[in-house]
Amino acid sequence: MADYRKMWESLGLDLESHDQLMNVLPTTYGSVYMSQENRPEGMEYFDFVVSEVHGQRIQELQDHKAAGGKVIGAFCVYVPEEIVRAAGGIQVGLCSGVEIGTAQAEKVLPRNICPLIKSFMGFKLGKVCPYFESCNMVVGETTCDGKKKAFEILNDFVPVHVMETPQMKREKDKALWLSEVQDFLATVEEYTGNKVTAESLRQAIKDTNAKRRALLRLNELRRHDPAPISGKDCLLIEQISMYDDVPRFTAQVNALCDELEVRVKEGKGVAVTGAPRLILSGTPMALPNWKVPHVIETSGAVIVAEEMCTGLRYFENLVPEEEETVEQMVEAIAGRYLDINCACFTPNDGRMEKIVSLAGEMKADGVINCTLAFCDPYLVEANRVTKALQEHNIPLLNLETDYGQEDSAQIKTRVEAFLEMLGNR
Repeated sequence: MADYRKMWESLGLDLESHDQLMNVLPTTYGSVYMSQENRPEGMEYFDFVVSEVHGQRIQELQDHKAAGGKVIGAFCVYVPEEIVRAAGGIQVGLCSGVEIGTAQAEKVLPRNICPLIKSFMGFKLGKVCPYFESCNMVVGETTCDGKKKAFEILNDFVPVHVMETPQMKREKDKALWLSEVQDFLATVEEYTGNKVTAESLRQAIKDTNAKRRALLRLNELRRHDPAPISGKDCLLIEQISMYDDVPRFTAQVNALCDELEVRVKEGKGVAVTGAPRLILSGTPMALPNWKVPHVIETSGAVIVAEEMCTGLRYFENLVPEEEETVEQMVEAIAGRYLDINCACFTPNDGRMEKIVSLAGEMKADGVINCTLAFCDPYLVEANRVTKALQEHNIPLLNLETDYGQEDSAQIKTRVEAFLEMLGNR
């Protein structure tokens, strides 16, 4: 790996804290990912991306900025990346899945708050995330009260544009959301200094849709038994999709799918035929949060879908490509993003319907609904998930956890008991 220390220093990183993070990541990644048997060869690219997670991609962002480009960070799948791309910017995901900078974060945040919020604030205040330090602007949204108020604090340290996400999906809510997307376009044009044209937006939509189609193709291949790829590997790919170069990422996913199609024809899988097939649902699992998937798949099951923001919610719907004007395309973009089933909506029947239909499509034996501690929207909505799955006789295990490793053994015990119950059905 190249020496990136001068680049990290120029970004103002706390090198000592950053070194501690980078020393832990390879060990964790090795134990979770490199220990897998019969892994597809196409995963080598994604292994490389993780090995260079704060290296090559960060250098690409610096080169982009040196050429006059802008980098815009996002915390949520509701931020329309097509608009950033059409204005010549690069959008990167900033959600984080590890305990870091806790002492700094707790100086401005309450101790008992969602781990995801505390993590991204810790990354910024602790100056350990080069993605954060590369951003000219970050984009927040009102999908939960904790994030909404945290963005006010974050704005003291980096410019923040907040998009108001509606809490319902009535016609007046759709009109509100369209106005927010229009405002976002104007803000992005101002920050980048570039006008979004019909040509640039049309191409951005096609590029982003191509990425989604590649991820959908990957997801479709997971219907097969034995599963040709592990759920852990698919989660990793979905995590990387939020910050990697779009055309390069799309090409690599499609190349992997070519390999997986051959594996399906040959009957090769990462788990034995008939292994318990599970859907993982709930709050997003930002990189490097692999705890629960690792427990599940080292307990003998295989994850066949992620009904999460780091999963299907990110890529399941496409933006129509036939619109001609910028105004029409922005309206199509707004419509696509409002179809995402976040727990911030009330009611959120679309999510319940999706989990039930997904269980049938993927021939799942059960669902594990995993929620981060203090995430009130998803913790409360677990009641609705339970009710919907009970009505369709779909086994469910609800888990509540955080980014620490202390509960790993307890989670493993509960998962193993759930799998034993499935085997007795």
